[in-house]
Amino acid sequence: MGRYDQGVHADEPVTILTVAREAGVSKTTASDALRGSGRVSERTRETVVAVAERLGYVPNGSARHLRKASTGTIGLHVPEVLTRSSYYMSFVFGVVEQAARHDYDVTLITSGQRRARPPRVDGLVLGDPLGGDPVVESLMATGLPTVSCERFPGSRQADGVVWSEHALMLTRLLDHLLATGARRPGLIVAGDESDWAASVHRGYQEWCAGRGVAPLVSRVSFDATGDEVRAAARALLGRGHGAPGTGGGTPGTGGGALATGGGALARNDDTPRTGGAEVPMDALVCAPAGAATEVAPLLREAGGRVRLASCVDSAATRQADPPITAIDLRPREAGASCAELLFELLSGTAQPGTERVHPIELQIRASTAPRP
Repeated sequence: MGRYDQGVHADEPVTILTVAREAGVSKTTASDALRGSGRVSERTRETVVAVAERLGYVPNGSARHLRKASTGTIGLHVPEVLTRSSYYMSFVFGVVEQAARHDYDVTLITSGQRRARPPRVDGLVLGDPLGGDPVVESLMATGLPTVSCERFPGSRQADGVVWSEHALMLTRLLDHLLATGARRPGLIVAGDESDWAASVHRGYQEWCAGRGVAPLVSRVSFDATGDEVRAAARALLGRGHGAPGTGGGTPGTGGGALATGGGALARNDDTPRTGGAEVPMDALVCAPAGAATEVAPLLREAGGRVRLASCVDSAATRQADPPITAIDLRPREAGASCAELLFELLSGTAQPGTERVHPIELQIRASTAPRP
């Protein structure tokens, strides 16, 4: 028998009262039957469940959260670069999808938002929190259960951390470049206010030290523009060819630095030289998201002799010509993993101090193929 035969109008919202009336029981009995609680016979429970399914009844999530003294919402903080970063967009979708599975909503919080009071949420996910960010500091001081994607480079630590082995993966990338014939890979990387960027920088320095390669690094801001990234690449390309670095500055001595637009190039006394000339960069690894595609045209104009790789994969790196070798950070899965850990902390199935490793992958493509 259909719902219209039972006196239920098509535009009438189906509530627990509707189910109770159709099943011929009280509201309390219907509620207990659907929750599996109370003294309800199995036959009555089956009848109520069948009626609820036939009517398409969906429990009121807000009411359920109120019964648990919960807001039914978690907060998600991401850096301001969200609007122009496919990585953070994918990360956000991962958090939102996992929250939906737990019948939770997500409130987005950015570093531009200053709050006089803590957000009305049950817990927080922090996407790649930056050291010195006052909004992150204030959020972590609320006492709300918190999970961060990568460690927070500050005095506090989140209750849970989801992190990846970026230094190890960068080592694999640099070893791949070495195997293709590259003698001196350079690196464009953001500052150490991000645990991810600090891990990449540290991994590069350790790889260079272990293989006797003089490091060649240009530092840029975390939210570097395309102009800043290209200026850094030009400065690196100028090394070893007698060309001055972009942005001014002069080579230091005894381990000094060459200033560039927004950063510094490492300079060591043991720089490889051929016939008195410094060995030029023949491969470039770009850490900031989107940086590799920004500098690709510049490298082509320079003759295409420099192999190119990215520390962040994206549709742009996959579709570039040639496709760019990149580290796939799997941001959607990372967001889901952070949200799931937060819900485990909220439910007590995970303890504060829990850390989980999020797997990442190296995707080798034509941009790092051996040069003739």
